[in-house]
Order: sequence, then C-alpha cells, then structure tokens
Amino acid sequence: MTTRGFTGRRQPPEITDRIPPGQSLTEDFPVLSAGPTPRIRTEDWSFTIKVGPKPVIKWSWSEFNALPQTKFTRDIHCVTAWSKLDTPWQGVLIDDILAQAGLEPPTDFTLAHSYDGYTTNVPAKDLLGGKAMIATHYDGKPLTPDHGGPARLLVPHLYFWKSAKWINGLQFTTRDEPGFWELRGYHIYGDPWREQRYTGD
Repeated sequence: MTTRGFTGRRQPPEITDRIPPGQSLTEDFPVLSAGPTPRIRTEDWSFTIKVGPKPVIKWSWSEFNALPQTKFTRDIHCVTAWSKLDTPWQGVLIDDILAQAGLEPPTDFTLAHSYDGYTTNVPAKDLLGGKAMIATHYDGKPLTPDHGGPARLLVPHLYFWKSAKWINGLQFTTRDEPGFWELRGYHIYGDPWREQRYTGD
C-alpha cells in the first residue's frame, strides 16, 4: 500500500474523543492504493448485486445515479494511523440499493468487488441502517479516480481499507470470506476503536 499527502497533527482536546486509539488527525486527504489507479469512464461503469455467484440486478451509471441520493458527513480512519473528521459525501445508501432491488440481505456477509480486482469483506449488518453507501461525490464534487471515482464503497465506521475504491459490485456470501488485505494479514473486521488492524488484534 502506498500513502501520500499525510500530515499528522497534535489532537486538539475538544476532538480527542473522536480519534480512535493510535490515530493522528490530518486535515489532508491522503491517497492510498494497493496498485495503479484505474481510469473508469462513467459510460463503461456498472454496479452489480450478486447472491453467491448469481447476478441479481445491474445498474449502468445513469441508472445508478437515478436512485435516491443521500448526503452525509462522517469521520474516517485509516489503518495507516490517520483520521480525518467531518468528511462530506454523497451517494446511494446500501439500504436504498437493496430496496430498489427488492432484496432483503439473504446472508450475513458481503464481499465488495472493484474494477482493479480488489475485494474486501464486510458483514451485511455493517452496511445497513444508514451506515454505508456507494459514494459518487466528495465535498460536493464528483469523486476523483485517486479517491476511488467514479464510485467507491463507504463504510466510515470501519478502517478505510473496507471502503473499497472503484467498486463495481457487492456480493452476498454464505461465509465471511477474506478479501485482498484480509488475506495478507489485515483484521477480518477492522474496528478502529478496538485497534483491529491486523490478524490477532
């Protein structure tokens, strides 16, 4: 994983309780990647929901952006020890995606898939109840490729590697299948407040 744009700062007392253990506050937005940044044209982008290996529904870019839009502001925390507060996002909540698909979560686990082959696992319960979205905008502007554009998964209450960039699908799985970083020693769940960075934490 590569990181650039991180400047750590001493934590002001009034926001200390918003910074998980072992993290440092940044006002930058560091760029992280496991490999080269793919460039996906919106006319080539699609998003698919699968149950096991079976595709259930697929949206094009225009169809996806016609789904109900939500804006929210959340703190985010990276396993590389930076935290950024009050980040503003816009996209489609996972709740609304499933509602549009007429689908109740059929299993307890999901695997997010990205255009570059990246995967990461997230329990279904951590995607529901307004906790997660497929984000298409950051700070009022379309999401740039460096930050996962045209769309990324956003699960802000977990370490940020769970918020898969360049997402193209969400797959319901019968077991908690490890993804790219989980297979390489990262924690299977990744709770920043419990410092679940690596296997055994």
